Amino acid sequence: MSFSAHTINLFWIGLLSFCVDSSVCSEKNNTLIFTKENTIRKCMCPDSINDCDYSLANLICNCRTVLPYTVDKTYYNNLVIWFTETDMLRILLNVTSVHNLKLSLCGTIPLTTKYLTIWGLQKLQIRSENNGQLKQQSLTISTNCDNGAQGKLMSYKDKNMITHVAVLDTSLFSGSGPLKAYSVENISNISDNFPHLDNFFSPSNKSCIITFIY
Repeated sequence: MSFSAHTINLFWIGLLSFCVDSSVCSEKNNTLIFTKENTIRKCMCPDSINDCDYSLANLICNCRTVLPYTVDKTYYNNLVIWFTETDMLRILLNVTSVHNLKLSLCGTIPLTTKYLTIWGLQKLQIRSENNGQLKQQSLTISTNCDNGAQGKLMSYKDKNMITHVAVLDTSLFSGSGPLKAYSVENISNISDNFPHLDNFFSPSNKSCIITFIY
């Protein structure tokens, strides 16, 4: 059976449209960023792999080495970060837009406390080991993916569109208690209520939700 060039072109156009509309192509891949011996590796992985298995990541994922301050402040549907200290985690994650985030501590505790700002976060998973005991927890912040700007991924250039911001306290990796969060809604004046977050918003914001995770 032979196909004309026109038929083949229509097939590829249809396939690409299917991938864009349904996100089937992008959802199968997870972005993995990990630090190892002062090196940052950014990878696209076809499936989830064991936490902190650097050798396996380099083997089955498509990885490249990036410099600390050249990591894109972009947006992700699914992002996994393996880290050993919070200064590097802040460089990788702060002021980034992520829907589904998993953070795996591959180093030792204690850690220095940092506060990280994440836009559009819907689900968080954390993994750490304290006194020989593995701690894995998850927290669902929002399940609404289609509620206006709240469900859209945005880059740092779209600050005037922010409606949901998560503030993550990294000391949660050192604690033994459950993962907790609380939200403050209808925040219309960031500078009065949360002056340290003011740099992440533009004056045109009418109202937003801030969720603190600790």
